[in-house]
This record gives sequence, C-alpha cells and structure tokens, in this order.
Amino acid sequence: MPVPGGNMPSDALIVIDMLKDFVCEDGSLYVGETVKNIIPEIQKKLSRYRAEKRPVIFVCDNHDDDDPEFEMFPQHCIAGSNGAEIHKDLRPNEGEKIIPKKRFSAFFRTDLEEYLKEHGICSLEICGVCTHICVLYTCADARARNIDVEVDRRCVDSFDRAAHDFALKEMERTLGANIV
Repeated sequence: MPVPGGNMPSDALIVIDMLKDFVCEDGSLYVGETVKNIIPEIQKKLSRYRAEKRPVIFVCDNHDDDDPEFEMFPQHCIAGSNGAEIHKDLRPNEGEKIIPKKRFSAFFRTDLEEYLKEHGICSLEICGVCTHICVLYTCADARARNIDVEVDRRCVDSFDRAAHDFALKEMERTLGANIV
C-alpha cells in the first residue's frame, strides 16, 4: 500500500484477537472489565494509521471445534462463530488484511511474514489481547525475524495482571521491543 510520494510503508499496526469471545462480557474467554479501556486507545491507533494510509492487519484466532488448544483453554473463537467476530468498534476497513490463526503467534502457519516482505514492512506496532500469550509470542517471532516492535501498554490487556506485567517486561528487556 503506497503512501504519498510513492514510498512503501515501513511499519504496520497489528490488532491481535480483539474478538467477541475475548472482548465481550458474554465471550467464552472474556479478558475482563479492563479490556474495555483498550478499545478506545486502539480506535485512536486505527484512525491514525488509516489517516496516514499505513497498513493495518487484523490477526484473529480461528479454531476448529476440536482444536487441541481446548485441552488448555475453554472452547473459543470457533471459525464462523459469533465469538470469532472482530469487536464491532474495531471492524476492519475494506482492503485491510485479516489473518486467521490457530496458535498463539501471528506468524505460525500464516501468511503474515510473506505479507510483511511483499509490502516492505520492517516494523510493527502490536496491540490487542492477551498480552502474555498472543501479543508476547507474536512479538517474540517478529523480533526473531529482526522486525522492530512497539507495544503501547494502553493498547494491550490480559485476564492475568501479573502475567501482563511480566510480558511487558519480557518484550522490552529480553526481546528488545519498544514499550511505550
């Protein structure tokens, strides 16, 4: 997606798992009340990226109903279900990339890496849930590929506050992500 002047963008916003099963009170793996605080912050990021014509990528849990992950977590984000839908206040615009995933990292068995290379994207801003699971593992895989990562603490959340805090420190201190 070219920006004014014909240059390729060097960064993209990745919105991870802002899906009804995580974000809505009746979701099967509801993060909790604090998740409501990150929605307006992510909306601001989306508005800025869109206004600047920079790429926005939605990465979405999308499981089969017999996924082995359900041995560890309750059934959630079943492909085609209401719970797998992106929250109504964060819906993608036409042309924005949506990547379904079955595991924690947005890179695992998806076309994310290929998409980033094709679009000349060398840095990511990651937001969404859960900080210590999908956000952390996506950050780790991005950093393993020498992709710069920024995480705004106002735009990530988790159902486990201690794990959330640990993940922010881990991304900054071990993985070299910029935590703002």
